[in-house]
Amino acid sequence: MKLKGVIFDMDGTVVDVTYDWNQIKAELNSQGKPILIYLKSLEEPEKSEKWKVLEKHESEATQKARLKPGMRGFLDLLRQKGIKIALVTNNSQRSVSFLLEKFNLEFDCIISRESGLWKPSGAPFQAVLEKLGLEKEECCVVGDSHFDIKAAEETGIPNVFILNEDKEKFASMNAEVFSSVEELMKRIERLSEKGETGETLSKKREF
Repeated sequence: MKLKGVIFDMDGTVVDVTYDWNQIKAELNSQGKPILIYLKSLEEPEKSEKWKVLEKHESEATQKARLKPGMRGFLDLLRQKGIKIALVTNNSQRSVSFLLEKFNLEFDCIISRESGLWKPSGAPFQAVLEKLGLEKEECCVVGDSHFDIKAAEETGIPNVFILNEDKEKFASMNAEVFSSVEELMKRIERLSEKGETGETLSKKREF
């Protein structure tokens, strides 16, 4: 099948942003649990107090975020090819709106944590497929973390691309890793031109 949709992560993928997750987890005392799941499990007033801590860190980081080099050209290329683009993030809609306005970006579908659908669950990716009317074999995921890979696997999306300079970190996972947007663009162009999706791409990962 031909590539018809790309699902992007936001922080660390579309934008470069810095979080000290060890410090944040220590302040929240999240007990080793994923932060959003941990916060959801709390009772008031502790829940509200700790949400404020997370939102404070998010706001500070978002204010300093920069568009990842090459990303605007990448998004423009996908538009020119008629490929739908979606944004799925565990960050807030407030952060999303700020960044989209700051960098003048548009997506065909946006899912933030207010939806109640969070990675590494595949639920937010499945929601994108349904909203855009796409099959899983027609899409790929572009992210920067294990959460993106796990969510794609749960949804059954076979094409997963990771933007990260630490390729060894993802060596055992079913994804292709790229150190720059430019490298990824070349891969996506080949993918869109040749229709190399699904099983074909899965075989190409074995290198």
